Amino acid sequence: MMRQYELVERVAAYNPDVDEALLNRAYVYSMTKHGGQKRASGDPYFSHPLEVAAILTQMRLDDATIVAALLHDTIEDTDATRAEIDHLFGPRIGKLVEGLTKIGRLAFVSQADKQGENLRKLLLAVAEDVRVLLVKLADRLHNMRTIHWVPVHKRARIAQETMEVYAPLAGKMGIFWMREELEHLSFHVLHPEEAAYIEGKLAERRAAVGSLLSGIEAELSERLRVNDIAAVVTGREKKPYSIFAKMQRKSINFEHLSDIYGFRILVDTTADCYAALGVVHTIWQSVPGRFKDHISTPKQNGYRSIHTTLVGPRKQRIELQIRSHEMHRLAEYGIAAHAFYKDGTSRRPSELARDSEAYAWLRHTIELLSDGGSSAEFLEHTKLELFQDRVYCFTPRGKLIALPPGATPIDFAYQVHTDVGNTCTGCRINGHPRPLVTPLNSGDEVEILCKEGAQPPSAWNALAVTGKARAAIRRANREQDRRKFVRLGRQLFENEVVRRALPDVPSLATSAERLGYPEADALAYAIGSDAMSATDVLRALGYEAEGTVPPPAHHNGAPVKIRGHGDDLPITFAPQHPTIPGDKIVGILQPGEGVTIYPAGASDALDAVAADPHCWVDVAWDLSGAAATLYTAAVRVVASNKPTVFAGIAEALEAEDADLGELTVVTKTPDYRELNLHIEVRDAAHLSRVLDRLRGLTTVAEASRTSH
Repeated sequence: MMRQYELVERVAAYNPDVDEALLNRAYVYSMTKHGGQKRASGDPYFSHPLEVAAILTQMRLDDATIVAALLHDTIEDTDATRAEIDHLFGPRIGKLVEGLTKIGRLAFVSQADKQGENLRKLLLAVAEDVRVLLVKLADRLHNMRTIHWVPVHKRARIAQETMEVYAPLAGKMGIFWMREELEHLSFHVLHPEEAAYIEGKLAERRAAVGSLLSGIEAELSERLRVNDIAAVVTGREKKPYSIFAKMQRKSINFEHLSDIYGFRILVDTTADCYAALGVVHTIWQSVPGRFKDHISTPKQNGYRSIHTTLVGPRKQRIELQIRSHEMHRLAEYGIAAHAFYKDGTSRRPSELARDSEAYAWLRHTIELLSDGGSSAEFLEHTKLELFQDRVYCFTPRGKLIALPPGATPIDFAYQVHTDVGNTCTGCRINGHPRPLVTPLNSGDEVEILCKEGAQPPSAWNALAVTGKARAAIRRANREQDRRKFVRLGRQLFENEVVRRALPDVPSLATSAERLGYPEADALAYAIGSDAMSATDVLRALGYEAEGTVPPPAHHNGAPVKIRGHGDDLPITFAPQHPTIPGDKIVGILQPGEGVTIYPAGASDALDAVAADPHCWVDVAWDLSGAAATLYTAAVRVVASNKPTVFAGIAEALEAEDADLGELTVVTKTPDYRELNLHIEVRDAAHLSRVLDRLRGLTTVAEASRTSH
């Protein structure tokens, strides 16, 4: 176990201004507090925070971070308190230690909730000081190095969490050596047989190509020297987990991998990087489509390097990275590399990190916390963000927007600004109008078209890829629902007053004040969402007797306009009675649901009116802009049992600009077949034209609309 003076010497090696007294005090305090506690291995528990601190000295971190590492388990596992740590080490270190303390005294419904809440708390602390994250990553690394001492039934869960959260989080922060080791250790726990197989294959391959690799390294070094480029060339072997992931992703076996070995060229300046690229491309042929310039377009975590693939000796593919020494330092240590100047002078990492791209990503992820979703939901979206590589697109003004693969203009709009996403109605990609669900590619220029007052439909939540877009869409949808339920609540309250013919009923605002609601809308929302009924409200206000005025035959308010999904009140369509514009319809007012649309004469609607005549609402289709909305109509087709029948139906639908949503064969005989079609149409007139077109086919004997 490392002694006090050894820890101080480690820090002093890169920070001559080390506060020895502070480190010594923390060393003694942590050792005393953990006392006789033991780890699963039987070692003194204090050996763990000491090893965490040692890992952070390798990353050249400041005194406060090393002290936080020594103390990181004291509040959680000993009788130490935040107040005591503040008193002995200062509130700044106290805050770091508190940010590393898990939430251990809350009852969680599931492991995902617990994991998500701990991650939420960690990231909130990281938002204030990124050093919390660096200590946490070092803590997890040491725990993974000693996981063989953990009971077998716990290992897989810990390794899975490490693989899903902490390894990619280290990658997002640009600390690649730590990411690789976390992946390596987790891989051996989760897939021991695959790990052993790949390592055995690597040993065989290493023995077979050893001389070839040393020859390539020597030739690269000599060619660069001849061209007056000072460079360090090193060969490297792809890690077992990286090989496993590629085999899984590409569905190939080990023998088909051609890029197990690569080389890295380190030079002095950015100009030397491009000069070295020119040299290597004159030695061997480059592989088309395998060139990436992350110097001119850095990754989101700040990573900068040139990647290219060449066809080397014996037709061996060679992956090559070219970067400066400074780029390499940032690539290895990421956000931690911002902690010190080149001359070793200390600078607060929490300040420097805020200027980095990696920290910008972290702030973006933490915006998800404002959504107020469940802990498991937050964990899901954070994992989604962690595992994505980037697609780089541009606004018309040239601003670079980084998105995950598969992202659409919807995600792009929300990445620009939440208000842009909420009011988005269309887009142009590279100057051409495109659907909002079009997957984006790197280099695309995306122009978002907005309309004041527009709102995102709830269906966008399933189409969005980024957690930020999904969270914003959910917030906007909740606000839309609230406004609809407020309108519904006001309508229900007014209906009840009219139904009971009550005199001198106070306004909704006065009623809200009397009942302890902060405002009229709050009371209206409670009524509209069925948290309480309008009858309960009137009873609480002292109106017990029923009115004597006979109920009107129909709702006497203004007709509710149907605009696709409904704008004036929450609108739903009775699923058992599909309707399309042009059908005669009625509306049934239902607390907690809004207005449900039925075809005129539907038995369900008639039963509801018989039970409560005031639930009837006059509704009408608003066909303005209806061409932009499609409705599903069920159609029954009886056709000849011929191979050409399906082609004929498809041609008929295409001729009438209708879409086929679903086709089911109900009955099939040697002579005919009965089909059920779900067809997307604009209105009843459109459906009528489609039916006429189908009936005109020589293979179709009957085509008619059905209710299902």
